[in-house]
Amino acid sequence: MLPVVSIVGRPNVGKSTLFNRLIGQRKAIVHNFSGVTRDRHYGTSFWNDTDFTVIDTGGYVPQDDDVFLAAIREQVHIALEESDAVLFVVDVETGITDLDEAMAEILRTQPKPVYLVVNKADNEERRWNTAEFYSLGFEHLFPVSSVNGSGTGELLDAVVSSLPDPQPYSEEPYPKLAIIGRPNVGKSSYVNALLNHDRSIVTDVAGTTRDTINSTFEYEGRKYLLMDTAGLRKRTKVKENIEFYSTVRTMRSLMECDVAVLMVDATQGLEAQDVRVLAEAERFNKGIVMVVNKWDLLEKDTNTFKYYVEGIRQKVHMLSYVPIISISALNRKRIFEVLPIVDRVLENRKRKISTSEMNQFLERIKNEMPLPYVRGQQLKMNYVTQVKQNPPVFAFFMNKPKELPVNYRRYIENKIRDTFDFEGVPITMVFKEK
Repeated sequence: MLPVVSIVGRPNVGKSTLFNRLIGQRKAIVHNFSGVTRDRHYGTSFWNDTDFTVIDTGGYVPQDDDVFLAAIREQVHIALEESDAVLFVVDVETGITDLDEAMAEILRTQPKPVYLVVNKADNEERRWNTAEFYSLGFEHLFPVSSVNGSGTGELLDAVVSSLPDPQPYSEEPYPKLAIIGRPNVGKSSYVNALLNHDRSIVTDVAGTTRDTINSTFEYEGRKYLLMDTAGLRKRTKVKENIEFYSTVRTMRSLMECDVAVLMVDATQGLEAQDVRVLAEAERFNKGIVMVVNKWDLLEKDTNTFKYYVEGIRQKVHMLSYVPIISISALNRKRIFEVLPIVDRVLENRKRKISTSEMNQFLERIKNEMPLPYVRGQQLKMNYVTQVKQNPPVFAFFMNKPKELPVNYRRYIENKIRDTFDFEGVPITMVFKEK
């Protein structure tokens, strides 16, 4: 697991611009108005042979001054809990503000390294003016310009020298199941129902679980490692803080697990944050199972679940291969029926298709739908083999692989699933020139 660096500071000092600079892409929205970063962001950065995760804590700005101050303080405290180092960003144009001093007071009283980043120092005069920020009481002060990148090299040299080495993934011999989902959908309730005791604290307040809690669990002679990724230690006042940092923890668990069990509240349905997490699970090539919790709260008839699933699959195309099951963790209904589905996904993830089978399959699908012509020349695909399993990766050898249309790639993937059953498992296809 990679070390974590959080970027904190009051709104409109350039945190998102610095974040984009560090990860090398325009991922966070940048605007002159304070508070435009509604969805906080995380990404990976690389410097001096060191990989690390960067968190942009964004600019949530409540209208109420008291709530605003509480939100900022909360943000700093949570960032400290999650991070190995903190970049405290201030603005040389506006100088030191009361909010800068309030945040500095929190940051000075803890042991983790804090780097004071004086942003917008893009000329000689402004660099001289950064000296006033030493009064905030930090040893490490770096004048930078996030817009043009000046000074960021010296900053990164210092930051990576203080970071711990990446932690190896846990090597438990059992399949690792990450129970993921938005706060308060019932993740801890489900884990507790499986374990039959209160391993996690469960309340109706989102964000009561401090960290990912791992529990070994046995069912019908098969052992699993359950990773409960629920919220935060404090009952934080600001919903955005809870949701963002629980997402950060979810990403860490996704990187380590074998199967991601996405839990959704039946009364709320699939939301944008769920789709983003599913996309990350797919990007990491993890097995995926979707569990619709609180099914007991819906008015139902014979076809309710069928229509519910159809609605989800129409809404998100990528869910067409993901198995979906409804449960009630509170009433313990169907809670154990999730596990045979998980086992099936685990087996699919390890499935190996022989090269002869794959090439017979290739000839069959080419006859059903011939490869298209590109600029008067027909594309040709001569050979396919599975080069990896757990997760599955298939290599196709052809002429002009860059010209293969997206719809034909999707056709191949659908046919692989229809023929070989990779339910719940992302498939990677690589097209190489021969």
